[in-house]
Amino acid sequence: MRNIIYYIASSIDGYICGPGEDVSLFTRESNLVQKYLEDLKDFDTVLMGKNTYEFGFQCGISPGQTPYEHMVNYVVSSGASYPSIDPNLIIIPPRIEEIQKIKEKEGADIYLCGGGVLAKWLLENGLIDVIKLKLNPIILGSGIKLFENLNKQYTLNFTSIESFSHGLHLITYNLK
Repeated sequence: MRNIIYYIASSIDGYICGPGEDVSLFTRESNLVQKYLEDLKDFDTVLMGKNTYEFGFQCGISPGQTPYEHMVNYVVSSGASYPSIDPNLIIIPPRIEEIQKIKEKEGADIYLCGGGVLAKWLLENGLIDVIKLKLNPIILGSGIKLFENLNKQYTLNFTSIESFSHGLHLITYNLK
């Protein structure tokens, strides 16, 4: 079975963006950015919530377009709808069985792009296998959390830490 890997940038206080979806303080010039872009080539499937998908509209993708062209793109939402949809963009309802079907398909590991609400739901249902945290040396104070409003605590298994330019670190944890 394939792993779901939550590969996400975070502030040191646990936010994936600041108020108003502001990501301007996240470092974009580190060699960690190049590593992340290279690592994305290893995935053939991406999961994201509706808000994360629609955040991409600010970055130039059009509604119904796939943000990750070399991957099958799943938007997990019970209410997303777009006028025309690329064949590699699939909208699925937030049901455990739907995610299990994706995990059971042949292929590479699955990239969980975000966001905090979807990550919380997946974590609480035992569906996230690995967290790769791109830790940025910033404190945002508020915004969207890595995991929005968790109801329980988790102990992770530390796997590795790598240091990069501009004070960034890539920290990897397994959940199983």
